[in-house]
Amino acid sequence: MLIDFNNFDEMSISSLNGGDGTVLAKIFMDKSNKIMISRIPPKASIGQHKHETSSEIDFVLSGIGKAICDGKTEELKNGICHYCPKLSSHSIINTGESDLILFTVVPEQ
Repeated sequence: MLIDFNNFDEMSISSLNGGDGTVLAKIFMDKSNKIMISRIPPKASIGQHKHETSSEIDFVLSGIGKAICDGKTEELKNGICHYCPKLSSHSIINTGESDLILFTVVPEQ
């Protein structure tokens, strides 16, 4: 099965999980997974939230930022994969001057 994100509308999500600014995302969902291309503008963030029922995998396509997972800060840059295990909490912050673009998979449990 192909998922062509070129044919998806980009959604605008303000204050995602209590974060700053607006995150833009193209989202595919089925009963097994949520798969997304997210664009976090400079100074914007995804707020701290806990993954009660699933994990989250975030692969950085471009940009720089940081993830804070269970209190530990992790630097994000092109080619880095951030993993937030089930029952962990994390946030993602764009610390750069250009968009932080992520390919994200959230398995639905």
